[in-house]
Amino acid sequence: MKIQDIQAIKLLLASPKKIAIIPHRGPDGDAMGSTLALYHFLLKNNHQPTVIAPNDFPDFLAWLPGSETVRIFEKDTENCTTILQEAELIFTLDFNALHRVGDMEHTLAKLTAPFIMIDHHQKPDDYAAYTYSDTSFGSTCEMIYNFILFLDKKEDLDKTIATCIYTGILTDSGSFRFPKTTGNTHRIVAELIDLGAENTEIPVLLFDNSSYSRLQLLGRALQNMKVFKEHKTSYTSLTQNELDSFDYVKGDTEGIVNYGLSIKGIIFTAIFIENKDEKIIKISFRSQGGFDVNQFARDHFNGGGHINAAGGKSEVSMEETLKKFEDLVTKLKI
Repeated sequence: MKIQDIQAIKLLLASPKKIAIIPHRGPDGDAMGSTLALYHFLLKNNHQPTVIAPNDFPDFLAWLPGSETVRIFEKDTENCTTILQEAELIFTLDFNALHRVGDMEHTLAKLTAPFIMIDHHQKPDDYAAYTYSDTSFGSTCEMIYNFILFLDKKEDLDKTIATCIYTGILTDSGSFRFPKTTGNTHRIVAELIDLGAENTEIPVLLFDNSSYSRLQLLGRALQNMKVFKEHKTSYTSLTQNELDSFDYVKGDTEGIVNYGLSIKGIIFTAIFIENKDEKIIKISFRSQGGFDVNQFARDHFNGGGHINAAGGKSEVSMEETLKKFEDLVTKLKI
């Protein structure tokens, strides 16, 4: 981050302020971990922070310290809009384009308070007055740790903040398996554990809290999986009827896409999930090595993200979407 930006932010935070902190729509572990870590940090420094998520976050993140204070824009639009309008400073974390907050975009676009963006995705938009954007990081939470150090506030790190940061690093690194997990990532994690982050308890809270119906849904997704060995590709899909038949709740499909990469010889995988309320097919892409799913998502499915993890959407039927994907796969050279 630029030295002049750090100095300007220090000045902004020198006196107590009303501050809004915003994750992307469909917030995951990194989005919630980073926003809540920043929330606790700002609270400690006499500010009045409020985390406003565009929509609900998954139940498996509801144990995070401070999660009960998070406002949901979709459920409480009027009050959330008032908070945003009264905010003197706005942080946007783990996304870099305002369309990533859904309907909340129209409210954010009208605000006059300065924005601070902290994010690790590619091709950031220029809506923020101050931008800390770096695609070399595997998580926004790792950047939040650095941000606190930039402000010369390392002494403010405590168990609560460490727990939030650890959660985001753990989830966005694929439990420390993804390529952007560096030696420095592990050094930061070691410090977080020393501060009190429960490194044996947190993975249990995140990954070992499934309902029976979620496991059944996973089974259906695995049954639906198709493999194109000659193209080193796999994919699976879940229709709205399948989601409904297994009592789907938000977060139940989290991580299912990764199973496609566990097949020997597979480098590229995807999951297609029907959402009849929004009239779209939501898509997650994953890859190993140099195959760029970010570019694939941008080129073909109105999406984007990282080289090895991206998302997209389709506004045609599941059948048409899958046919399009299969046609594209047969032309890929992986």
